[in-house]
Order: sequence, then structure tokens, then C-alpha cells
Amino acid sequence: MSMFNTSIPVFEVGLNTLSTLLDKAEAYSRAKGIDPAVLLNTRLFPDMFAFSQQVQSACDQAKNGGARLAGLEPPRYEDNEKTIAELRNRIAKTIDFIKTLDPQGIDTAAEREITFPLGPSNKGHMRGIDYLNHFALPNFYFHLTTAYDILRHCGVEIGKRDFLGAIPMRIS
Repeated sequence: MSMFNTSIPVFEVGLNTLSTLLDKAEAYSRAKGIDPAVLLNTRLFPDMFAFSQQVQSACDQAKNGGARLAGLEPPRYEDNEKTIAELRNRIAKTIDFIKTLDPQGIDTAAEREITFPLGPSNKGHMRGIDYLNHFALPNFYFHLTTAYDILRHCGVEIGKRDFLGAIPMRIS
């Protein structure tokens, strides 16, 4: 399987899942009379990111991971989204960006060294295949899963099918 097919379609499905989760969070907050900001600011534990930061981080993993694998500098986003609509726009902007990435550029990244920031002053270095499999995808799924878990914890009626999203499958 190609590096491109292992990354960009996975990111796109996960980001679309996040967008659907936002729809369900919005409907839930409306039905229960809850300010949506309550959901966006909820954390599973005090030292963890809030829901909105989980969405931002999932977007960052997709755009940064895809860009680095394609040999490009990732675009920077402000991290200033405060509403569901703004988070939806960030997801859409991220999907639009990753769709512009060159499949061949990503496919040739397997043995190329990827350099990426680790905190404010350190840099990590990994072969492209290792970066994808052991850093970009696990981090993407961590933030996607945590965003899902926060909404589930808040009572939003979502389940495994909502998490899996629109994965291509045939049901018989």
C-alpha cells in the first residue's frame, strides 16, 4: 500500500468524522438547552486538552503530517476557534489543504528523513514510514478518539459507527 493511501484518505475520513461529531454536538446542545461552549471547553481530565483543542490538534496532525510527508512546510493556523462553526471551518480548510498534496511526493517519503518540532525547542527526526506509522497517525487518532470520548462523556448520543465515519465498506 502506498504512503499516500495510508495517510491522506485516513486523515480525510477522520476529519469528516470530526465534522459529523460537531453536528451531533450542536444538535445535542440545542436539544438539551446547553451552551455549546460547555461542550467545546470540556476536558476528560484537568491536564488534558479541551474538546476544541482536540479538534484543532487532529487537524494539525493531518495537515502537518501530510505536508511533511509531501516535503512541504505545513501551513500555520491560529488556534483561535471558539464556536462549532469555526471548528467546522478549520476542518474544511484542513481537508481542502490535504487534498492538494501530491500523491507521488508522499509516496516517495518512506525513506526520506522527516524533521518535526517536539515542543518549543526540540526536533524529532524519523524516516517517513516511521513518522507516518509511529507519530502522525497515532497522534491523529489520539486526538480524534479523545474528541469523541469527550462528547460521549458529556452525554452526546454517539457510538462506534459515528467514530468509524464514512469508511468504504460493503455490507452483505
